[in-house]
Amino acid sequence: MTTPLNELATVRDWLRWAVSRFGEARLTFGHGTTNAYDEAVYLLLHALHLPLDRLEPFLDAHLTQAERSQLAQLFSRRIDDRVPAAYLTREAWLGEFRFYVDERVLIPRSLIAELLPDGIEAFVGDASSVASALDLCTGSGCLAILLAHAYPNADVDAADIESDALAVAQRNVSDYGLAARVNLIRSDLFENLPEKSYDLIISNPPYVTSVAMDALPREYRHEPSIALEAGDDGMDAVRVILRDAARFLSPRGVLVVEVGHNRDAAEAAFPRLPFTWLQTASADDGVFVLTRETLIAGR
Repeated sequence: MTTPLNELATVRDWLRWAVSRFGEARLTFGHGTTNAYDEAVYLLLHALHLPLDRLEPFLDAHLTQAERSQLAQLFSRRIDDRVPAAYLTREAWLGEFRFYVDERVLIPRSLIAELLPDGIEAFVGDASSVASALDLCTGSGCLAILLAHAYPNADVDAADIESDALAVAQRNVSDYGLAARVNLIRSDLFENLPEKSYDLIISNPPYVTSVAMDALPREYRHEPSIALEAGDDGMDAVRVILRDAARFLSPRGVLVVEVGHNRDAAEAAFPRLPFTWLQTASADDGVFVLTRETLIAGR
């Protein structure tokens, strides 16, 4: 990609140019933004160290040669290399929460984030009653941190099979001052967890089918495949979670799992389980909830 540095003088010029080039290149979005304009705005404001919620005052500001060179390199990586914006900026957002991310972890975008705590209160009860919680497949630690904020009385365990992912999670936990409440554990799902009971277990496990993996856009191929791929029907990790979760739940414990577009696959694989599917802003069937009682009854 050749960038006409001398022709792009202002923020407005760069914004127009970037939106046009994003469209021309047919970029794929979904790692924090959903369209070319929003992503171009985000990258511009971040790169120029401007407030992320204020574009208008800066549109006609002229850029220095150094700033233009920096933007050219940034947009080249986004367009030519298809690197997701979150990896370029080393940050991702879930609501008002900011997290450090890099290529060692999946870029945070879990539907479960929308549900904590109000969306599952009918199953879990009042937030103050949750004394222990577990985030399986924690990755960047984002959901574990949201758990700690949503349930102020809870001790939170966060497990992941990848040491590299846990290093990123540790950085985020430290950034939020939660080292005393969020315990990071290297574990293949429940395999290395201590024998204890949790009032709430959440998980955004791998759930992409083998066929879907082969068709992923280039942007998604920058993410660790171990955090995405889950066998022919996308249920490899979910099978283990549903098999073992009851043993780690308190008598009134609750399990919340995200499966993306795999509702049909989950119901086909576990026809005896009475899944309750939770509504989020973007999906009505991407997250299910089960109590310990229903897990045991559905075996």
